[in-house]
Amino acid sequence: MAVVGPSRHSRVSMSLMQGSTNGPVGSHQQASASQQFFHAQQQSHHAAQSATAHPVDYKPDRPIGYGAFGVVWAVTDPRDGRRVALKKLPNVFQSLVSSKRVFRELKMLCNFKHENVLSALDILQPPHLDFFQEIYVITELMQSDLHKIIVSPQQLSPDHIKVFLYQILRGLKYLHSARILHRDIKPGNLLVNSNCILKICDFGLARVEEPDETKHMTQEVVTQYYRAPEILMGAKHYTSAIDVWSVGCIFAELVTRRILFQGQDTVQQLELITDLLGTPTMEDMAHACPAARSHMLIRRMKKPSMSLLYSLSSLMTHEAVHLISQMLVFNPDKRMSVMDALVHPYIDEGRLRYHSCMCKCCFTVPLTGLRHFCMDYEPVAPQTFDDKWEKKMSNVQQVKEELHKFIGDQLSSHRVPLCINPQSAAFKSFSR
Repeated sequence: MAVVGPSRHSRVSMSLMQGSTNGPVGSHQQASASQQFFHAQQQSHHAAQSATAHPVDYKPDRPIGYGAFGVVWAVTDPRDGRRVALKKLPNVFQSLVSSKRVFRELKMLCNFKHENVLSALDILQPPHLDFFQEIYVITELMQSDLHKIIVSPQQLSPDHIKVFLYQILRGLKYLHSARILHRDIKPGNLLVNSNCILKICDFGLARVEEPDETKHMTQEVVTQYYRAPEILMGAKHYTSAIDVWSVGCIFAELVTRRILFQGQDTVQQLELITDLLGTPTMEDMAHACPAARSHMLIRRMKKPSMSLLYSLSSLMTHEAVHLISQMLVFNPDKRMSVMDALVHPYIDEGRLRYHSCMCKCCFTVPLTGLRHFCMDYEPVAPQTFDDKWEKKMSNVQQVKEELHKFIGDQLSSHRVPLCINPQSAAFKSFSR
């Protein structure tokens, strides 16, 4: 997907590149295309220098993901030839709730600065306010996700599992320290590169934690297989513990290569959970709605059977089962936090491997070859995420104006802005 064409506003066009040529483009051909582009754009010398591309392997643009709130394509940034991910957020202003949600997600993506959390690299320049209906966000392009890896025949060693789990927890610690609940942690939302670097993505359901327990929170969150029991039982209020439950389910899935709780509906989902954890006590159901408590009490009593985890895989060691059993606790008040999980002995080897050769916070001294380790392996957010602005938004038009201004403020003055070329043949497919 090439990015956009000539205009009097000096925008770079991202056209969706057609064809199946995957081989390297020669430097002469690349230079010729670059000269045509900058002649048409009539950019300054500085802009031309910043966008000069080096010979790269050109690949066709293609869809790589679909979600409830948009579609993602793998595209080429024409300013530097880099392959990136382009996410389209369509029909942003259909309602006040949806427009606020998109604004919140965009603010988060622009605010995040962490190795294990996906962030926005750029936002395409929006049209005039009157025609502003959709948003295009550019992020780093990751090669796969944990769901694809889990269902693939690729073997996962204990080292793979430990380094993946460590990165999930490391990214979640950062989010939770900013008071952000992800609310949809699942394998498909954990992007992975070939070097095993993992990033948490998709913040369409994320929100700031609500300190007031009397205020009701949305219950239609988290994909069912990874949904915490307090949400399944109709809790009106919940905490970051729901993300920890999801991680526990994913951890078990990484080890066993199968979904741990695969219910057909919420009732069966609870049945599968209680088959493993046993029937919860009244204290453990304190957050549940009365109807859910009554339903649970009339069911036959079940005893915990966590020992069954050992039979699911030879990789289920004592440490692994202990960690899973601390994450998969029915009562969210007794469930371990991300901070607790990061100090569990099972995580130690994943931390060591990540910081010995994978992370960017530590580095190897060139002359000596010695590894220089950072002071803080799991940094927290410098400040909590501010959501007070949401309460000031009372109508869709107000959100639209503020969002348009916010995107304009995010556009870098040091790079040529990007916008979509609607005449591109591939864009028509992308827009559908």
